[in-house]
Amino acid sequence: MAASVRDARLRIGRPPVGAGCAPEGMGAMPEGMGAVPEGVGATPVLTQQLINGVVLGSMYALIAQGYTLVFGVLDKLNFSHGEIFMLGGFLCLAALALGAPLVVAVLLAILVSGLLGLLVEFVGFRKFRSRDAHVTAALSSFAIGLIMIDLSQKIWGTEPRALDLPAGLQAATIRILGTDVVLLRLGVLAVALLLMLVLHLVVTRSRLGRQIRAVAESADKAALFGIDVTRVNQKVFFIASAMAGLAGAAMALRTGYASTDVGFTFGLKALAIMAIGGMGDLRGALIGGLLVGVVEAVAFNFGLGQLADLLVWLFMIAVLLWRPSGLFGSSLSRETRA
Repeated sequence: MAASVRDARLRIGRPPVGAGCAPEGMGAMPEGMGAVPEGVGATPVLTQQLINGVVLGSMYALIAQGYTLVFGVLDKLNFSHGEIFMLGGFLCLAALALGAPLVVAVLLAILVSGLLGLLVEFVGFRKFRSRDAHVTAALSSFAIGLIMIDLSQKIWGTEPRALDLPAGLQAATIRILGTDVVLLRLGVLAVALLLMLVLHLVVTRSRLGRQIRAVAESADKAALFGIDVTRVNQKVFFIASAMAGLAGAAMALRTGYASTDVGFTFGLKALAIMAIGGMGDLRGALIGGLLVGVVEAVAFNFGLGQLADLLVWLFMIAVLLWRPSGLFGSSLSRETRA
């Protein structure tokens, strides 16, 4: 297919509200990112903070890759994506409250989030495919996100809700480089990285990935080759929303709370990560997410927690001044693009 501006899309490749805090006020300090405990050396604490940053960054990356996947195919932003992330935590909370095992609760959050993505695609994007419908689709998805927030607050309230987690889940630790690391955080990191690896393989080496890349290049030309563009769009929304639901469930498990405030905060961060990594670049979303998480962790380690949000946006501006197309905006080959 002829090269076009869409070649640049879909290549592989306040600190979070309530992240690790007590529910009162849902303060801005991510879990584990605080002052150095008395008697603890600086090096172990820095190691702990970096691990926290990587774990947090992996969740940022999951959300950003969902944004990126939709943007690469439709050239439009789904502004309800952050709210699906938020609902992932509440879906996990509801399943646990009904007595479901933890694994079943997470899988249910992933499945329902994916189905919500199909609903968003049908209501907010299917009728707005033309190139001049960017604003219409954006406003439509934004309105859907507001509806999700309002319904969530009516069902679960505006205050953070504690999850009914198995005893000891957040207390089990393992010692790494002289630092005790919560096993749950390592599990979240492992699952997030595994899922992003699977997405990379799907986009680059599967039949569905070839169809996604064809639609991202030109939906009209893809249709001429017999590709069902609507079905591809549905699959993209399902995958992206399922990833957001998993990230939301992981955040709720990591902090022990689900909150209606986190969707907007994480959604904005994910947009910044897209710009840092390169718009439409999956590997850029991964690297950008991890970098943002580490930037926040280092800020807290050096007593700059109140400036963590500001530092993230300054980091984005610095990257864009250096490389206006993002870190991976023009450095990848055609074979790794979708």
